Amino acid sequence: MASNNPPLTRADWRQRLLAARKAWMDTPQAAQAQAALHERVMAVLAQLEPDCLGLYWPMQGEFNPRDAALAARSAFACQLALPHAQKSPAQMHFRAWDGQEPGTRDECGIPSSAGKPVVPDVVLVPCVGFTTEGWRLGYGGGYFDRFLAAHPEVTAIGVAWDAGRIDANLLQPESHDIPLMAVLTESNTWDA
Repeated sequence: MASNNPPLTRADWRQRLLAARKAWMDTPQAAQAQAALHERVMAVLAQLEPDCLGLYWPMQGEFNPRDAALAARSAFACQLALPHAQKSPAQMHFRAWDGQEPGTRDECGIPSSAGKPVVPDVVLVPCVGFTTEGWRLGYGGGYFDRFLAAHPEVTAIGVAWDAGRIDANLLQPESHDIPLMAVLTESNTWDA
């Protein structure tokens, strides 16, 4: 029986997943998922041993990578970096970060670092949604895609919650999308 409902757009998926994530964040399962994803991130970072780890400042119920970043800095003596987005022209670069509470914000209002520009060799990329093939649904600004397109040598690891998984036939990549090397969730590692 054919459905009369049109397929969800990226904006529809984004809205649906963010609403579900907001409701889920106050549950005991969310705290357990944070701990489980932290362990998964640390296991992957132990394999990669980054020289410079790019991460992000968490918002809207994203996985908080700060503890993993500080542990990686201690274990691998790696430098840390936070993204800094610019609206016009739309672009993003990473700045060295000391692990402390950020003292500045980028042009999108997201906490960032005032450190010098750096290019991480490994970047943790936040995902609103994802496919197991490594395609990411973000917030719609394209900042991470632009950065990854300009730096194809960077190992991009998506971090997401299991609830953000979208079947590949429901989220087709667009021409500007850059696939992730892998996506980590609280219960799985999806190698792309």
